[in-house]
Amino acid sequence: MTDVMEKNRRFYDQYVADLIHTKFADYEDRIAVGIAGEGSDCFGYDDEISRDHDFGTGVCLWVSNADMDRFGYLLSIAYNELVDSVERTNYTERLRERRGVMTINDFYSDILHIECDAESGGLSEDDWYHLDHSCLKTAVNGAVYRDDTGVFSAFRKLLLDYYPDRVWRTRIAEQLHAYASALQVNYARCMTRGDVVAAEMCRAQGLKAAMELFFLMKREYPPYYKWTYRAMTELDEEGALSAKILELAEEKIRREAWEGTGYHPNRQNFKDRIVSLTEEIASLLEEMLADKGLIKVRGRYLEAHVDPVLGQYKTFKKTKYM
Repeated sequence: MTDVMEKNRRFYDQYVADLIHTKFADYEDRIAVGIAGEGSDCFGYDDEISRDHDFGTGVCLWVSNADMDRFGYLLSIAYNELVDSVERTNYTERLRERRGVMTINDFYSDILHIECDAESGGLSEDDWYHLDHSCLKTAVNGAVYRDDTGVFSAFRKLLLDYYPDRVWRTRIAEQLHAYASALQVNYARCMTRGDVVAAEMCRAQGLKAAMELFFLMKREYPPYYKWTYRAMTELDEEGALSAKILELAEEKIRREAWEGTGYHPNRQNFKDRIVSLTEEIASLLEEMLADKGLIKVRGRYLEAHVDPVLGQYKTFKKTKYM
């Protein structure tokens, strides 16, 4: 737990718990409390750089829709008065939107960008298809200090239990296609044409797809893109894939490697280290696919694995990215 997370917990223990017990004793067991949602502090990634905006001490208090009408607005007033009375909470207006009293449905709906009836505890398959990886991670980060009714935590567990099988496989197939098209096909086309800007965009798309595939294989949600690689290094116990990702990101584009080289769809230009790294990363990703039992035949061209990964679902729904 980071210093900031510990500070938020102390703030709850020292001030908020007493406020609830003293002024809202009749509803004490109906108020879930914790810290989660937007902000580097909820991920434990805060540092001196991230503390220049929307950074301060506080907690979230989650209540049902009915309880918001019953006592939530009075609780919100009392909480905001408490925050303003305690020194060095450093609340900004934006932080006030992220902390304090809110309904369970509003918390999940605002973060996931879909209309959630979290109190009923369910999501349709269509809902899952519309959810973004990083938003899911934002919805389940941080910590829950108290939740007597269990409603907030039940929906959190639903999200933590990960995608339904068909959605999981479809998202893997999406990223296999994205990686193959960006780095295994279009990068070489762009470099053959001398279009370095387009080639850099291919590299960025490929890096994103490779990291998303890693998280999908780990059955973990990646955080917001600026923290994705950091989170990957924490999960990548062997470190082989994250090391290759870093090398691919740092490798310079070398025009000279393509001088006098024509484009051929079935022949890679290994004079370019980026091409070599592309295939090395593909090989590591294939190992992960095989370990999960998603593929049986190896071949490094990741597009070839789309249908095997989709399996029985290949005649069903594919998202707009496929």
